[in-house]
Amino acid sequence: MDLFPLVQALILGIVEGLTEFLPISSTGHLILAGDLLGFNDERGKLFEIVIQSGAILAVVWEYRRRFYDVLVNARAPAARRFLLNLVIAFVPLAALGLLFGKAIKAHLFAPIPVALAFIAGGLIILWAERRAHAITIQSVDDIGPWDALKIGLAQACALIPGTSRSGATIIGGLFFGLSRQAATEFSFFLAVPTLGVATLYQLWKERHLLVWDDLGLWLVGFISSFVSAFLCVRWLLRYISTHDFTIFAWYRIAFGLVVILTWQLGLVEWTAP
Repeated sequence: MDLFPLVQALILGIVEGLTEFLPISSTGHLILAGDLLGFNDERGKLFEIVIQSGAILAVVWEYRRRFYDVLVNARAPAARRFLLNLVIAFVPLAALGLLFGKAIKAHLFAPIPVALAFIAGGLIILWAERRAHAITIQSVDDIGPWDALKIGLAQACALIPGTSRSGATIIGGLFFGLSRQAATEFSFFLAVPTLGVATLYQLWKERHLLVWDDLGLWLVGFISSFVSAFLCVRWLLRYISTHDFTIFAWYRIAFGLVVILTWQLGLVEWTAP
């Protein structure tokens, strides 16, 4: 039995789980990791989408009481407002993804564009952390429809691979007056419909690539993604209580520069768009 595909699945699952909810771009890391592991064909790209479901389940499990209360009390004003905010914030990315998703995948889903987005995103985070924060929204329950729309527009920037969905929503939230805790938690909650719909859509669209022989890969990737995402969410919530996001900015810049340097020196043959 060839164990290398299972090792690939394990590595990519861990990469997905550790990077999905940090402002460092899971898509960007998966593109780079898939390129290095030689798992960057259409089947590999579908795998990267599917293992997001493990990360989604990690958030649902961590906030299971909140989701349960919202579903059970869906007619209560607070629950309706929460669900409405998620829908509003989800729409911009979904609409722009349908319009421009194919063109973005054709031209930007490659290591060098990702590296450039890493660096640009890192600089934006540094700028965001150096400006004065005027906090007007302390918790997720204080978010209104207009706030949700603005956060949704920020999330839409994540269509560019390497930008980071969580980074766009969290940093966007800071710009729009959310506290660190509120911005981070809303990013977690928004991941559920965003990643869930994306996963189901890609599974249906690429269903011809699904074969029973790959079931082991899906399971390994799903489980490793769930475990690493669950641990990462727990860690991040503790981290932001006493720290800002500057360390992630410097990581993004350094990582992006390493990719570009290895490309320029010919040390790694990164795939072109």
